Order: sequence, then structure tokens, then C-alpha cells
Amino acid sequence: MGALVNSIVEDGALGAKGSGMPEPRASIEKDMCTHPGVIGGLCIRCGQKVDDQSGVAFGYIHKDLRLGNDEVARIRKRDFKNLLRQKKLYLVLDLDHTLLNSTRFLDVTPEEEYLRSQTHALQEPLKGSLFRLDNLHMLTKLRPFVRTFLKEASNLFEMYIYTMGERAYAMEMAKLLDPENVHFNSKVIAQGDCTQRHQKGLDVVLGHESAVLILDDTEPVWVKHKDNLILMERYNFFASSCRQFGFNCKSLSELKSDESEADGALATVLEVLKQIHGMFFDQKLGDNLVDRDVRQVLKTVRMEVLKGCKLVFSRVFPTKFQAEKHQLWKMAEQLGALCTAELDPSVTHVVSTDAGTEKSHWAVREKRFLVHPRWIEAANYLWQKQPEENFPVKQTKS
Repeated sequence: MGALVNSIVEDGALGAKGSGMPEPRASIEKDMCTHPGVIGGLCIRCGQKVDDQSGVAFGYIHKDLRLGNDEVARIRKRDFKNLLRQKKLYLVLDLDHTLLNSTRFLDVTPEEEYLRSQTHALQEPLKGSLFRLDNLHMLTKLRPFVRTFLKEASNLFEMYIYTMGERAYAMEMAKLLDPENVHFNSKVIAQGDCTQRHQKGLDVVLGHESAVLILDDTEPVWVKHKDNLILMERYNFFASSCRQFGFNCKSLSELKSDESEADGALATVLEVLKQIHGMFFDQKLGDNLVDRDVRQVLKTVRMEVLKGCKLVFSRVFPTKFQAEKHQLWKMAEQLGALCTAELDPSVTHVVSTDAGTEKSHWAVREKRFLVHPRWIEAANYLWQKQPEENFPVKQTKS
């Protein structure tokens, strides 16, 4: 068994050091045992056969491990205190389009064929980041800066992988990202470990929710944990990913280009993670770390991005759509902007897709900023207000 499951088993007082056989005293106590967890149908404390299927399955730790809700809460509390002593938090990492991008051999376009021929004798800059996985019939490209990101993040966080992919794929990706197995150990959660269909949840993460940050490119899979989520800009290296998300353009691979190492998505978010970590452990706030909540810290940092901006939208939302419920409106508010439906002298920005609207004309006349909706999205991904002139609005032909 791995280190993580051994820790749980020994902590649960399993007899014979994980053999599945109870110690002599367990036969006396088994009638009183609360059966905190089960492996292979046997209680990890008393060794008695248990048919109860309640609690949560932790198949990624051990294929037959199931822990009761009280035991999960106890382990989380214990580990949380241990982690705080190390000045660490938890970080849950998505794989696809967050840390890497994969494509099947059969989806490779003619303009990407050069990638196949180079996998055995790679030239810079793809060397060490592009892998041909014949057993999975696919190519995988690691996102620029990912190895540095994992190394530096591991000093501040205990890290999990959490993917909606199959376990075999998840484990193969974990090997590429962490060949020495120093960052993740057995903390690789795959599709089969989810307790809800098409949803990811922290119920299978042995980390206290108030100390967990999540990096993922897909928000809808984290319905219950949006306050923990840092949304990542998708890494679409291969053409198949561009098609999957409806982008009618050449991919990075077809352009023989890539994200920047120095100021790409992972380098940017690493600085945000460092900032959040520093604020969480700020000694000026006192010594009681247990009562702090990383979700509040994340909210505070995010609210600074567009602080002081007052936005009016023009021809951005569908007709009769309730503007306040639109994702872009909510995103702007989460970034600290004030959103309103009517123009007034305090408005700083008009956000529009058409420079010919009345509100767009007002912005030009009153010398306010007129920006494309992508200005808000860029601020969201880059965690700072972007130069307005980089997001011009063109007049739509009538």
C-alpha cells in the first residue's frame, strides 16, 4: 500500500499493521467499534466484516477504501492542523487544458504531422514538453512553465490532480508531470472517483474546504465549490482542442508557436497563488490560522483587479436577457467593478461589441473608455487591469 493509505490505516488502528487481521483486543472491542473505514469489506480498526456502503469511497488511495463521514472529518481536521504548521494550503489541479493538452493520433492535422516525426529527435523549444504515447495512441504537450510551476507551488501547497479523464490516462499524465513522484504521490483523482456524474467535488479530497484552492479551465464542473476556484485560460495547443471549443482558427501547433514561459497562464497564476498564500499566513492577522478561510482571501485579491471601474454594457447581452445574471456581468463584479444599466457621469467604461451604439458614441463623446468584452475576460485571466487601447471596438456593419 502507498504512504497515504498506510497513514490512514495505521491511524485507524488496524490490527497487524495493515494485514486486515484484528489484534486480540479488537475481538473484545469490535462490538463497540464505529467502523470508521473499510478496506475490502473489513473494518480498518477492528477487522470485522462490514456490509455498510455509507460514507465516501476513496478509490484513488486504495481501490477498496471507503471512509465514514465522521472519519473523513477527523482526518481533514488533523491534516489541516499539520499542514498549517508547515505553512501550506491545498491545491487541486485539473489536467487537460490547464497543465497540458493531448490529442489522439487520428485527430492530428496535416499541418501538425511534423510533431510526430520530431518526437524521437526533438528540437527546441518542444524538447522535454512533447510526448508520443503509443499505448494511449496520443500526443501530449505540457504547458510552458509547468515544471517550474509545480516545483514552486509544492513549497506552498499539498497538491492533488483532479481530472474527468479515465484513471489510466490520469496516471500517465501524472508520470509526465511528476516523473520522480514527489509532488502528487497517490493523490490523483480521476473520473471514476467522482461521487456525482459530470461533477467534480471536494468530498473526495482529504483537505479542509477553507484551505483549498482549485485551478481548472471549466467552471460548470465545480458547481458546489466556485468560491475555491481560480478559472484558468484554456491551453489549446492542438487543432483538435480548438475545434472542440468552436475556435475557427489555427492552433498553436499549426502555427509552430506556443504560450510564453515568462508571462503565460501558469507563470501568472503562480504569482497569484503566492499572493494568496502570503495573505493567508500574514502574521499581522494573529496566530489563529484555523479560523481563516482561503476563499475569503481569494475573493479579496480578485476584487482588487477592477476596483474603481464602473461599467455599462451595450449590445453584449441577448435581447430581454437579465443582464445581472450574465456571466460577464458577474465576472466584472467579482473583479471589483461596479456594473450598472444606465449611463451617468461616474461611468468609466462602456463595454460593447459595436462602436455604433448610442452608449458607445456617448463613451467617445465624454472621453470614457470604450472596450470590447474581452477586456474583462483578459483581466480575469491575467489578474490585473489591461490597457484599454488593446481592446478596441469596431462598428458593426448594418
